[in-house]
Amino acid sequence: MSQESSAIVVDRAKSQWSDLWKKEDYWAIWIGFFILIVASCLVFGGRQELESKYEQYAAVMKAESAKPFKTIEWYQASAAQKGLQGQNLASVKLLINQLKTPARWQSNPLDALMMSQAQADKANEAVMPKVDAAKQAEAAALAQAKEAQAAAAAATFGDATLNAAAEKSIGEWQAAKKATADISKKLVKPFNRIPTLIVLGLALAVLTSIGAKFMGFNVGKFFVAFLGVYLLCVLANILGNQKTMRLYGINAEIWSIAIGMIIANTFGTPKWLKEGAQVEYFIKAGLVLLGAEVLFHKIMAIGIPGIFVAWVVTPIVLVSTYIFGQKVLKMPSQTLNIVISADMSVCGTSAAIATAAAARAKKEELTLSIGLSLTFTAIMMVVMPAFIKWVGMPEVLGGAWIGGTVDATGAVAAAGAFIGPKALQVAATVKMIQNVLIGVTAFCVALYWCTKVDAQACGQRVGAIEIWHRFPKFVIGFLAVSIIFSLISSGLGADFGKMLVDNGTNKVSVPLRGWFFGLAFVAIGLTTNFRELGKYFKGGKPIILYICGQSLNLCLTLLMAWIMFYKVFPEITAKI
Repeated sequence: MSQESSAIVVDRAKSQWSDLWKKEDYWAIWIGFFILIVASCLVFGGRQELESKYEQYAAVMKAESAKPFKTIEWYQASAAQKGLQGQNLASVKLLINQLKTPARWQSNPLDALMMSQAQADKANEAVMPKVDAAKQAEAAALAQAKEAQAAAAAATFGDATLNAAAEKSIGEWQAAKKATADISKKLVKPFNRIPTLIVLGLALAVLTSIGAKFMGFNVGKFFVAFLGVYLLCVLANILGNQKTMRLYGINAEIWSIAIGMIIANTFGTPKWLKEGAQVEYFIKAGLVLLGAEVLFHKIMAIGIPGIFVAWVVTPIVLVSTYIFGQKVLKMPSQTLNIVISADMSVCGTSAAIATAAAARAKKEELTLSIGLSLTFTAIMMVVMPAFIKWVGMPEVLGGAWIGGTVDATGAVAAAGAFIGPKALQVAATVKMIQNVLIGVTAFCVALYWCTKVDAQACGQRVGAIEIWHRFPKFVIGFLAVSIIFSLISSGLGADFGKMLVDNGTNKVSVPLRGWFFGLAFVAIGLTTNFRELGKYFKGGKPIILYICGQSLNLCLTLLMAWIMFYKVFPEITAKI
């Protein structure tokens, strides 16, 4: 090897090493890791206490199970055991309270930020009498259940008639208890989100500013600009939580982009604010956090039917839509074509960001793709549940259809909940299975673009080093987090995995992921110029591409879900 070649290799090695603290992909990983480590330390710090209480309640349930019916003590121990969740630990609960978005409101936007005790009392005037009546009924039912159980116990549980009477009374008590819980959910409590929103904004500003410093930003300017973007994100959350708008899918994500676009295309984005409008920095950090939600044992809960729906249909739709755009629509921009195809077929904005980074798409192309995704997601999350109910589609089939076609994870959960609990479970799991393809899609696009598209453009073969350079590194963080938390959760077992990961660490990571995505959407809006977007809409090809691709996606997903869940694996469907 010549001295010149050796010097090039050394320079590349130094560059790769310095990228670890100079590139936003890696800072997205470090921020995601930091948040998850802090959350895990808080949750797992209380693991011993939770496990000890869990075993105590389990011992009570085991002892009571020897009796001919589930006793009052069994139900009380079971309820207490279910309440043992990482999110209920004092330190974790305090942190979660700091991450809340503005509340939902109907007529006064200020209701999203605070509610006094007097306002809460007034709002509860109509509900409180019903709650009191439900509590009295529950207390009376409990007294009757205790009396009936005592009578059965006096006969050493040997009298079948007394046992049946006790079991019936305890069931009536459980029904009364559920009625109390249901009506109590309508009660509102006084709150003040203003202090917590201020603390959260400052904490995120400090955290992201550390990365900005190493990436070469002016920290002072970035810090101030970040707070400006954050305030707009808070405003978007207030508007997105208006109950009527939220009902029709006009959520905080749509408002985030809309507010940014209005500013950018009317007054113009102020120069000082542009420093904090770092789209990829924010959304990549959010995507790393998303990895903690993609747990492999949950993927296997639905099994092969869900995998076929997500992992077979999605690649077919992605490739078909890309070919359709190139061969039929003759789209001039291959990068716009592939970003829209991935956005629509995989999982919306997350896949769009990863694919845009892999293909090095222009900022305007990514903005257009995300705009289309959010628009159609808002429509589909309202129309699909209504159509599913109208035609009488089974819950499992409807849930699988929604999970495989609606883009955003939050929209999938909302649409599934409209249909029922089974639909929600299936929809969320299918979407989780589909989310795994974010990394696979990014790698395949990077490989294809380097070896085919760019190689043809420059007339040279592209080596492995260029593929590595092109591959979005934050995807490694996403996959690493997914694997680590999957191993932790499955190693803990179903109950403790849910207690410490699903209802522990993820109760911190999920809201923070939402905040990072919100910041990214505001930044997208602030950096979007309608004039620059206009040229991509000529002939309406992006819209035609999205509609045709989504139509194919809807048809194939429904067909595959019906075949897998009802024809090939009906026994799995029966267990859901």
